[in-house]
Amino acid sequence: MEIKQAEFIKSAVTPNQYPEDDRVEIAFVGRSNVGKSSLINNLTNRRKLVKVSSTPGKTKLINFFLINNSFYFVDLPGYGYAKVSKQEKLNWSKTIEAYLLNRPQLKNIMLLLDCRRKPTEDDITMYNWIKHYGYDSTVVVTKSDKLNRSELMRSKKIIKETLGMNDDEKLILYSTLKKQGREELLNGIFESLKEIEDNM
Repeated sequence: MEIKQAEFIKSAVTPNQYPEDDRVEIAFVGRSNVGKSSLINNLTNRRKLVKVSSTPGKTKLINFFLINNSFYFVDLPGYGYAKVSKQEKLNWSKTIEAYLLNRPQLKNIMLLLDCRRKPTEDDITMYNWIKHYGYDSTVVVTKSDKLNRSELMRSKKIIKETLGMNDDEKLILYSTLKKQGREELLNGIFESLKEIEDNM
Protein backbone atom coordinates (compact mmCIF):
# COMPACT_ATOMS: atom_id res chain seq x y z
CA MET A 1 0.00 0.00 0.00
CA GLU A 2 1.12 3.54 -0.69
CA ILE A 3 0.12 7.03 0.33
CA LYS A 4 -1.14 8.71 -2.83
CA GLN A 5 -2.76 11.80 -1.35
CA ALA A 6 -1.92 13.93 1.68
CA GLU A 7 -3.15 17.37 2.63
CA PHE A 8 -3.07 19.61 5.65
CA ILE A 9 -6.59 20.09 7.00
CA LYS A 10 -6.33 22.19 10.15
CA SER A 11 -4.54 23.00 13.38
CA ALA A 12 -6.25 22.75 16.74
CA VAL A 13 -5.71 23.36 20.44
CA THR A 14 -9.04 22.38 21.99
CA PRO A 15 -11.40 19.48 21.17
CA ASN A 16 -14.04 21.75 19.62
CA GLN A 17 -11.48 22.63 16.93
CA TYR A 18 -10.79 19.01 15.85
CA PRO A 19 -12.16 17.68 12.53
CA GLU A 20 -15.79 16.65 12.96
CA ASP A 21 -15.85 13.53 10.79
CA ASP A 22 -15.30 9.97 12.05
CA ARG A 23 -12.23 9.03 10.05
CA VAL A 24 -9.61 6.95 11.90
CA GLU A 25 -6.67 8.91 13.32
CA ILE A 26 -3.05 7.85 13.76
CA ALA A 27 -1.08 10.10 16.13
CA PHE A 28 2.66 10.83 16.14
CA VAL A 29 4.10 11.78 19.51
CA GLY A 30 7.58 12.29 20.93
CA ARG A 31 10.07 14.69 22.42
CA SER A 32 10.74 18.04 20.78
CA ASN A 33 13.14 17.73 17.82
CA VAL A 34 12.77 13.93 17.60
CA GLY A 35 11.81 14.21 13.92
CA LYS A 36 8.02 13.89 13.81
CA SER A 37 7.57 16.44 11.02
CA SER A 38 10.36 14.93 8.90
CA LEU A 39 8.95 11.43 9.36
CA ILE A 40 5.43 12.43 8.29
CA ASN A 41 6.85 14.21 5.24
CA ASN A 42 8.89 11.10 4.44
CA LEU A 43 5.94 8.72 4.81
CA THR A 44 3.77 10.85 2.55
CA ASN A 45 6.54 11.64 0.02
CA ARG A 46 5.78 15.32 0.50
CA ARG A 47 8.81 17.39 1.45
CA LYS A 48 6.84 20.36 2.73
CA LEU A 49 3.56 18.86 3.97
CA VAL A 50 4.66 19.48 7.55
CA LYS A 51 6.84 22.49 8.31
CA VAL A 52 10.19 21.31 9.67
CA SER A 53 11.88 23.62 12.15
CA SER A 54 15.42 23.47 13.50
CA THR A 55 14.10 25.10 16.66
CA PRO A 56 12.86 22.52 19.19
CA GLY A 57 9.44 23.15 20.68
CA LYS A 58 8.16 25.00 17.60
CA THR A 59 5.02 22.87 17.17
CA LYS A 60 2.49 23.99 19.76
CA LEU A 61 -0.67 22.95 17.94
CA ILE A 62 -2.23 19.63 17.00
CA ASN A 63 -2.02 19.35 13.22
CA PHE A 64 -4.36 17.13 11.20
CA PHE A 65 -3.40 15.76 7.78
CA LEU A 66 -5.89 13.85 5.62
CA ILE A 67 -4.29 10.79 4.02
CA ASN A 68 -5.71 9.04 0.92
CA ASN A 69 -8.97 10.82 1.72
CA SER A 70 -9.67 8.07 4.25
CA PHE A 71 -7.75 8.61 7.51
CA TYR A 72 -5.72 11.24 9.39
CA PHE A 73 -2.13 11.57 10.50
CA VAL A 74 -2.10 13.72 13.62
CA ASP A 75 1.10 15.57 14.53
CA LEU A 76 1.13 16.30 18.28
CA PRO A 77 3.25 18.99 19.98
CA GLY A 78 6.66 17.74 21.11
CA TYR A 79 7.16 17.37 24.84
CA GLY A 80 10.15 17.73 27.14
CA TYR A 81 11.81 20.84 25.70
CA ALA A 82 13.75 22.44 28.55
CA LYS A 83 13.95 26.03 27.30
CA VAL A 84 10.29 26.93 27.71
CA SER A 85 8.44 28.18 30.76
CA LYS A 86 6.64 25.85 33.15
CA GLN A 87 3.37 27.42 32.06
CA GLU A 88 4.09 26.65 28.39
CA LYS A 89 4.98 23.06 29.29
CA LEU A 90 1.73 22.79 31.24
CA ASN A 91 -0.26 24.19 28.32
CA TRP A 92 1.33 21.74 25.88
CA SER A 93 0.71 18.87 28.28
CA LYS A 94 -2.97 19.81 28.57
CA THR A 95 -3.30 20.11 24.79
CA ILE A 96 -1.81 16.63 24.25
CA GLU A 97 -3.73 15.04 27.12
CA ALA A 98 -7.09 16.50 26.01
CA TYR A 99 -6.59 14.94 22.58
CA LEU A 100 -5.33 11.54 23.75
CA LEU A 101 -8.05 11.07 26.37
CA ASN A 102 -11.07 12.29 24.43
CA ARG A 103 -10.68 11.15 20.86
CA PRO A 104 -12.52 7.90 19.94
CA GLN A 105 -11.23 8.23 16.37
CA LEU A 106 -7.67 7.73 17.66
CA LYS A 107 -6.73 4.11 17.00
CA ASN A 108 -2.95 4.00 16.73
CA ILE A 109 -0.06 5.92 18.29
CA MET A 110 3.48 6.19 16.94
CA LEU A 111 5.93 6.98 19.76
CA LEU A 112 9.10 8.47 18.26
CA LEU A 113 12.45 8.18 20.02
CA ASP A 114 15.89 9.42 18.91
CA CYS A 115 18.29 6.48 18.45
CA ARG A 116 21.11 8.52 20.03
CA ARG A 117 19.26 9.21 23.27
CA LYS A 118 18.23 6.96 26.12
CA PRO A 119 14.46 7.32 26.72
CA THR A 120 13.72 10.12 29.19
CA GLU A 121 11.22 10.11 32.05
CA ASP A 122 8.79 11.87 29.71
CA ASP A 123 9.25 9.10 27.11
CA ILE A 124 8.69 6.39 29.72
CA THR A 125 5.59 8.17 31.03
CA MET A 126 4.17 8.47 27.51
CA TYR A 127 4.92 4.82 26.71
CA ASN A 128 3.28 3.64 29.95
CA TRP A 129 0.28 5.87 29.29
CA ILE A 130 -0.18 4.36 25.81
CA LYS A 131 0.00 0.84 27.25
CA HIS A 132 -2.35 1.68 30.14
CA TYR A 133 -5.07 2.88 27.79
CA GLY A 134 -4.59 -0.05 25.44
CA TYR A 135 -3.81 1.80 22.24
CA ASP A 136 -2.23 -0.06 19.35
CA SER A 137 1.23 1.46 19.12
CA THR A 138 4.64 1.33 17.49
CA VAL A 139 7.93 2.67 18.83
CA VAL A 140 9.71 4.38 15.94
CA VAL A 141 13.44 4.95 16.51
CA THR A 142 14.39 7.93 14.36
CA LYS A 143 17.66 9.20 12.85
CA SER A 144 19.03 5.66 12.55
CA ASP A 145 21.52 6.79 9.87
CA LYS A 146 23.42 8.64 12.63
CA LEU A 147 24.71 5.36 14.15
CA ASN A 148 26.52 2.33 12.76
CA ARG A 149 24.99 -1.16 12.93
CA SER A 150 26.48 -2.21 16.27
CA GLU A 151 25.58 1.15 17.84
CA LEU A 152 22.02 0.77 16.57
CA MET A 153 21.69 -2.70 18.08
CA ARG A 154 22.94 -1.35 21.39
CA SER A 155 20.52 1.59 21.19
CA LYS A 156 17.64 -0.76 20.41
CA LYS A 157 18.52 -2.91 23.44
CA ILE A 158 18.73 0.14 25.76
CA ILE A 159 15.37 1.47 24.51
CA LYS A 160 13.61 -1.87 24.99
CA GLU A 161 15.07 -2.36 28.46
CA THR A 162 14.37 1.23 29.58
CA LEU A 163 10.75 1.10 28.44
CA GLY A 164 10.25 -2.49 29.57
CA MET A 165 9.08 -3.59 26.13
CA ASN A 166 8.01 -7.17 25.41
CA ASP A 167 9.57 -9.03 22.49
CA ASP A 168 6.28 -8.98 20.58
CA GLU A 169 5.89 -5.18 20.75
CA LYS A 170 6.64 -3.26 17.57
CA LEU A 171 9.88 -1.29 17.26
CA ILE A 172 11.07 0.09 13.92
CA LEU A 173 14.43 1.71 13.14
CA TYR A 174 13.79 4.66 10.82
CA SER A 175 15.94 6.98 8.72
CA THR A 176 14.24 9.69 6.65
CA LEU A 177 17.55 10.21 4.83
CA LYS A 178 17.87 6.59 3.68
CA LYS A 179 14.12 5.80 3.91
CA GLN A 180 15.07 2.88 6.13
CA GLY A 181 12.00 1.51 7.90
CA ARG A 182 9.56 3.41 5.68
CA GLU A 183 8.03 0.40 3.96
CA GLU A 184 7.85 -1.54 7.23
CA LEU A 185 6.08 1.32 9.01
CA LEU A 186 3.67 1.95 6.13
CA ASN A 187 2.80 -1.75 5.95
CA GLY A 188 2.13 -1.74 9.69
CA ILE A 189 -0.12 1.32 9.39
CA PHE A 190 -2.17 -0.14 6.55
CA GLU A 191 -2.45 -3.54 8.28
CA SER A 192 -3.72 -1.76 11.39
CA LEU A 193 -6.28 0.16 9.32
CA LYS A 194 -7.49 -3.05 7.68
CA GLU A 195 -7.94 -4.70 11.09
CA ILE A 196 -9.93 -1.70 12.32
CA GLU A 197 -12.10 -1.82 9.16
CA ASP A 198 -12.68 -5.56 9.54
CA ASN A 199 -13.81 -5.10 13.16
CA MET A 200 -16.24 -2.28 12.45
